[in-house]
Amino acid sequence: MVAAALTLHTVSALAGGILTNTNQSVLFLKNPARDAAIGLDGVYSNPAGVAFMPEGLHLAFNWQYAHQTRTVKSTNQLFRMGVKNEGSDTKTFEGIADAPCIPSLQMAYNKGNWSYQFNFSIPAGGGACEFEKGLGSFESAVGMIGQMLGASGYDVDGYMRGRQYYFGFQLGAAYKINEHFSVYGGLRALYGNASYKARLSNIQVFQNNADGTTTVSNFDQFLNDKVYNLRKTIEPLQNAKAAGLLSEAQIASLAQAEGSLDLLNRLQHYSNGVNLMSNQEGFGVAPIIGLDYKIGNFNFAAKYEFNTEMKMKNRSTLERPLQLPSSMGNFPAINNINKFVDDTEVDEDIPAMLAVGAQWSVLPSVHLNVGYHHFFDKNAKWFGDTQDELSNGSNEYLGGVEWDASDKVNLSCGFQITRYGLTDDYMNDMSFVVNSYSVGAGISYKVSDKITLSAAYFQTNYGDYDKVSAVDADGNVTKGDSFTRTNRVLGLGCQVDF
Repeated sequence: MVAAALTLHTVSALAGGILTNTNQSVLFLKNPARDAAIGLDGVYSNPAGVAFMPEGLHLAFNWQYAHQTRTVKSTNQLFRMGVKNEGSDTKTFEGIADAPCIPSLQMAYNKGNWSYQFNFSIPAGGGACEFEKGLGSFESAVGMIGQMLGASGYDVDGYMRGRQYYFGFQLGAAYKINEHFSVYGGLRALYGNASYKARLSNIQVFQNNADGTTTVSNFDQFLNDKVYNLRKTIEPLQNAKAAGLLSEAQIASLAQAEGSLDLLNRLQHYSNGVNLMSNQEGFGVAPIIGLDYKIGNFNFAAKYEFNTEMKMKNRSTLERPLQLPSSMGNFPAINNINKFVDDTEVDEDIPAMLAVGAQWSVLPSVHLNVGYHHFFDKNAKWFGDTQDELSNGSNEYLGGVEWDASDKVNLSCGFQITRYGLTDDYMNDMSFVVNSYSVGAGISYKVSDKITLSAAYFQTNYGDYDKVSAVDADGNVTKGDSFTRTNRVLGLGCQVDF
């Protein structure tokens, strides 16, 4: 059962955590600081400002390809028991996350002082992450069971894959109060679809013999032998207890042996490994408001997205909550496993977000942009109240520059700095984020008065987060898991103005 428990805990690699995507257009990839820019991408980033675009119908389609890696360097003494680990207690696990198509669509119809807007995007999730060799949580679970049952070594094949897509449909309208000021109100409906798969297979147990040889058994055979031998020991003691022939110390020993037999019987259900799957669906709606103020060469804007309450409904192979005997102590993984119990609903909110920005047109052809985002992560509701383990909400700081090189060509570049309220309690190898800075650059080319094409490249550079596993009496720190990621995005877009 411990093996199954920690395996399901692992499959939340892409569930939960800090989910919001802000790269909803190729213009964002060119220059992330679009919070006060006037353009069709403002349907997402500055919806009030879209009211200042020319009258008519404006339509834009964006395609993005994203490639990520997620790397966890795990340290655990149990890894020394792994026959493939060559006695090392440190092992690196890498996941590959590809999102070959992240689409978005922006549309606005401006007439008089009104701007009617629609946006389709993927504001959370957007791909699949696969760990071909599982994670440290997989392997340490097998090692823990082997050690508990007296094995000298183990071998196992692990696998994990998680996929998430949250599809957003946003409708709203902006109103231009005067030549300086506009406001916006809208709603976004969010449909979430996710799937998680985890597998432990080919589990082998190694036992050192007194003659110096090693016996290799599959997990099923190993458990059957343990159960058979333990029953042979217990049955005479049970008979003696019934006859009143055991001392109090012998009765206590018998109770301990019976507890061990109970655990072995539970583990036999997973003796041939674990192959588990969960599919989740959910729906939520949240209001969005915004404002834009123009004066001289400056433009200021703000947007607030309310918290999206989401409950994800499970369809899973896990039919009931898992529980371990109290004698085995507290396993925090159990709470996370039960996130995937069949026919249950779990909290998976998208946090509220405040975005503010400013644009200064230094010259008619040169624009400087700055922006700030705050995500109210701790006010969201996630399964197990993991939002409470963060020290604060997330903050992003953005800057960029745009240059109209000619009537047809626009060049731009920018940066984004992201800082999370990470703590050791929040970080785990199943679901993690890391502080980062991103840079993007690109070009837009006006093919005609009605058609503009754009292309951009965006790269995120992540730091490392080293989790503290222990601090001794002298204050010396022992590092546990270390986390990092990579992210590269390529985007193409086309805008048509009618």
